[in-house]
Amino acid sequence: MRVGPSQDEIRRQNLGALLRYVHLHGATTRAELTNVLGLNRSTIGALTADLAAAGLVTEGAPKETGRAGRPSLVVRPESERIFAYAYSIEVDRLRAARVGLGGAVLDRRELDRPRGLTAAEAAPLLAGVVKEMRQALPNGAVCVGAGIAVCGMVRRDDGLVRLGPATGWVDEPIGAALGAELGVDVPVSVGNVADVAAFAEHARGTAAGCDNVIYLYGDVGVGAGIIAGGRRLTGHGGYSGEVGHMVVVRDGARCECGNRGCWETEIGEHGLLRAAGRSDARGREALLEVFDAADRGDARAQTAVRQAGDWLGFGVANLVNIFNPEMVIFGGTMRDLYLAAAAQVRSRLNSNGLPACLEHVRLRTPTLGTDAPLIGAAELAFDRLLADPLDVG
Repeated sequence: MRVGPSQDEIRRQNLGALLRYVHLHGATTRAELTNVLGLNRSTIGALTADLAAAGLVTEGAPKETGRAGRPSLVVRPESERIFAYAYSIEVDRLRAARVGLGGAVLDRRELDRPRGLTAAEAAPLLAGVVKEMRQALPNGAVCVGAGIAVCGMVRRDDGLVRLGPATGWVDEPIGAALGAELGVDVPVSVGNVADVAAFAEHARGTAAGCDNVIYLYGDVGVGAGIIAGGRRLTGHGGYSGEVGHMVVVRDGARCECGNRGCWETEIGEHGLLRAAGRSDARGREALLEVFDAADRGDARAQTAVRQAGDWLGFGVANLVNIFNPEMVIFGGTMRDLYLAAAAQVRSRLNSNGLPACLEHVRLRTPTLGTDAPLIGAAELAFDRLLADPLDVG
């Protein structure tokens, strides 16, 4: 005989639902929470009192509404007090941030990352940045966890980076390495950068309200975060979204993964720089120089950008036909390429996309910009708190 949830379990579920709503939507009146969560006013009052007692939210009167009658109290997340550390490990840089409950980036730092830097070498650098940020913490601040966004295939069960062709990582335990360096008793979660950026844009960015989204992220390589039916699509082991390794040219250029003709050999850093006659250059600044040269009339740069834009549209058309998204978002260097070659992207998409799949799809750039991976990594850390708010340290 199946036993229903206990009163304590129901209460904890309701606490999590209320805190998650305030976390995602910001200051919210009790009246709105009553309507959205389907609970009565007295229950909402009791739940907010519990969360306030735990130091997770505050309650106060709203600003002047101009309406007669007693105004509904406003519930706000304790952004300054409750926070998570977020990290983004990219090919050429390391970024760290302190992100408050509610998604506000309270502090951020950035370091250069020499190519070839291992997890064991990166962890002390990131820990050092965190030690600097700790000096500015307000009294009573509580860290609920840490999240890491990394370019590579991340094993869901333990956060091991199985393969990062662009970073040169193979079976790198970055979560364990950073946790050991931090020396604090907080969980460290690891996710693929495109996946967590998609999570962030879906939760509080340009894709809010869309249940089917593809977020294309470019650094040196290309990956995708996929939201299907309102949920992250991560695959059996957590390795989905490696769209940059779709083979699009048989016996094409050699990819860093070892195959030939991968999509990212045509639209990624190496492919675009090679086509522009700048094979010796590297990094985002080198790509921006190609786009600038194309704008100024450099014929070879223009040809390279148009060609890469056509290949970008080619791959996007395949993804649109497969996943039928409402929105495709271009982040990282894919944003720069899309803005430079939007005409070619749209032309190829319209040529290759199935009409039914193209009816409602929108092409967008990220609202959260370069903060999307950091905010998404923080969401990984906040997830445990939102599942059981009374378990905060």
